[in-house]
Amino acid sequence: MLLGILVVLCFIPTADVTENKILVAQRPLLIVANKTATLVCNYTYNGTGKEFRASLHKGTDSAVEVCFISWNTTKISSNSNKEFNCQGIHDKDKVIFNLWNMSASQTDIYFCKIEAMYPPPYVYNEKSNGTVIHVKETPIQTQEPQSAIPLWIMVTVTGVLAFYSMLITAVFINYWQKSKKNMYHQSDYMNMTPRHPPYQKNKGYPSYAPTRDYTAYRSWQP
Repeated sequence: MLLGILVVLCFIPTADVTENKILVAQRPLLIVANKTATLVCNYTYNGTGKEFRASLHKGTDSAVEVCFISWNTTKISSNSNKEFNCQGIHDKDKVIFNLWNMSASQTDIYFCKIEAMYPPPYVYNEKSNGTVIHVKETPIQTQEPQSAIPLWIMVTVTGVLAFYSMLITAVFINYWQKSKKNMYHQSDYMNMTPRHPPYQKNKGYPSYAPTRDYTAYRSWQP
């Protein structure tokens, strides 16, 4: 009889440990490039708990509770640390923590904690390996001041101005070439202006007046 009782007592603790154990699995690394992260905490539980609490902790010592979610058969509630933007969602055998607007300073290791709150006994998971969330620096993009004039209007006006500039330049070059050609032909013309004979210079009468013969007047003198 005593031997039978000892055998039963040996199996009772083992049954309790096996029944009320929570195991949590997390991915080891999560790289964040757009300030948004989704951390999934998969868990298994074989107990009879009806009310649970899941929380996300930051740091190797889990000193900072980022956010938590609690649920039972009829109600779900959640809350977040004011320094984080976090929301927890329970879905069957996993808890999903969504984080957004993250900064590079929040790069750290994060741990999921699952607790069976009620009915007793109170059970929580052993500390898992955690997930390193690496938040990349977002390069600061300087935006150039946008012009009030639409781009297509500026392109059209620029094209029209360029066309008229080329047209005016072509007309000017054409006119310059024609003027240069005319000046070259005029330099080949001979000066056709009539010249006076040498003996008509220094006369008091026009060059077209006939020359008088004074010998006729001399023959009539007495």
